[in-house]
Amino acid sequence: MKSLYYLNKYLIKYRVLLFWGIAFTIISNVLSIAPAPIVRYSFDLIEEAIDIYALHNGLSAQAAFYTMFAWNVFLYGALILLLAILRGVFLFLVRQTLIVMSRHIEYDLKNEIYNHYQELPLSFYRRHNTGDLMARISEDVSQVRMYLGPAIMYSLNLITLCIMVIAYMFMIDARLAFYSLLPLPFLSVSIYFVSNIINKQSAEIQKSLSSLSTFVQEAFSGIRVLKAFAREEDSAESFAKESENYRQKTVRLSLIDSLFFPLIVGLVGFSTLLVIYVGGIEVMKGKITNGVIAEFIIYVSMLTWPVTSIGWVTSLVQRAAASQTRINEFLNTKTDIISQKNIVHEIKGKIRFENVNFVYPDTGIKALKNISFEIIDGHTLAILGTTGSGKSTIANLLTRMYDVTGGKITIDEIDIRDFELTSLRTQTGYVPQDVFLFSESIRNNIAFGTVNISEEKIIQASKDADLYQNIMDFPHQFDTRIGERGISLSGGQKQRLSLARAIVREPRILILDDSLSAVDTNTENIILNNLQKIMKDRTSIIISHRVSSVKLADRIIMLDDGEMIEEGTHDQLIEQNGAYQELYEKQLQAEDTLED
Repeated sequence: MKSLYYLNKYLIKYRVLLFWGIAFTIISNVLSIAPAPIVRYSFDLIEEAIDIYALHNGLSAQAAFYTMFAWNVFLYGALILLLAILRGVFLFLVRQTLIVMSRHIEYDLKNEIYNHYQELPLSFYRRHNTGDLMARISEDVSQVRMYLGPAIMYSLNLITLCIMVIAYMFMIDARLAFYSLLPLPFLSVSIYFVSNIINKQSAEIQKSLSSLSTFVQEAFSGIRVLKAFAREEDSAESFAKESENYRQKTVRLSLIDSLFFPLIVGLVGFSTLLVIYVGGIEVMKGKITNGVIAEFIIYVSMLTWPVTSIGWVTSLVQRAAASQTRINEFLNTKTDIISQKNIVHEIKGKIRFENVNFVYPDTGIKALKNISFEIIDGHTLAILGTTGSGKSTIANLLTRMYDVTGGKITIDEIDIRDFELTSLRTQTGYVPQDVFLFSESIRNNIAFGTVNISEEKIIQASKDADLYQNIMDFPHQFDTRIGERGISLSGGQKQRLSLARAIVREPRILILDDSLSAVDTNTENIILNNLQKIMKDRTSIIISHRVSSVKLADRIIMLDDGEMIEEGTHDQLIEQNGAYQELYEKQLQAEDTLED
């Protein structure tokens, strides 16, 4: 239950709805109890009326007495009906307060989790899979809502009804009340033991559901690979195993519930038998009337559902506690990417790396080793190197996806850790190596990250990325929906769309992380010629493994295994006759071979 304490702030926020929910619950329970004394009076009235009616047999007063008796019975019946209608109205108000409150809290909690997800660093997402994240914001929050809504509502109903009914029962006849409530301690012991089993089983079910969600998400995201390798049957078998594991856990929990509820109902039924037996003895002794027995049976029946709901509510609370524990794990994870001074600065673009070292926190891999270089604002730097040399790590550090583990990065002589994060990233255009597109229209994908962008700028960005003609060939042109992750586009079209998305923002710093690897040489030349105009007066960083992509660079650095091994202009590096010159000749020979 400690994990659910986190939700108290929401209960305080919606305390007005909670207050009225409690008030309406009390009123509805008063209205549900009120008919029981009326039934007792009716029973006693009928019993007495029968005797009096028999005494007036053959007399003219018998008909008048019958009329009066019938009228009284009608009034009692009408009063019971009126109380039932009023109770229905207040039960409606109970749901309109407590259940609506739970929906508001569900909305707020989902938003809080989603916003927190966005604040967490990239390292967090490298440690957790997407399916697990989705399960916590959907399934786990739904379980928590059941605690905040139905569980609280039925708990309040149980508490208020039991207090009022039990107190009234003891006021009428303490001995009969004692026997009718005798099974309750056994019920409490049963709930105590079973709730522990439910708690453990619920936690296992949530973990299994998270694993199942992860499997499905990965299978659908990698559907092309599954089909290409003809692994559909294997995937279906693996899903069946995961699903079977989840089914077995839920069936075990259902078995516990199916044994638990009959036990509760049986104990409540035993209470009714005790009322009839003990009450019958009391009637024969003349201590109580038959109406009292009828009233007590109503009270016991009235307690049946609240007491029966203890097991269900206990299950809801335990599941919610297990889910909230999982949610709290993420909410208690704090980002280490924070701004020291929150400086909002209009970037000019001078970048300096001073003895930068970086170790990935989740793997311990040392990606950069004592890297130092400087880019003058408005100039272009090219970074070349083989796979795993640390090229993309530099891009991640410049966009503050990670912070350096040693050394310092400055932009315009300001430590990058002092910039306000949003200010830094909105002035940076980043085209990642692993292109991600949204299942939206082409227009919305290009305009992503910008506000009130004009149609002319969107069109110009598509032209600069050499994508405009492709777009115009589509039936719906810029309104064409590209499917999940841009599945309807080719690899080159995806990269060019990602490039258009970056340059339409007119950033002060433009980072191209191997963004032309999927296009042919001719398209690459067109894009680079267009970029020459775009990169003018902007600091640009071109990360690539192809020498042809760096022809616009004012300066080039070569990386190998996280170390900078060469630096200079194209001509200077050719003269050094080192790694750059070797890479240049190999790629020229490869291009000549392709042309032949």
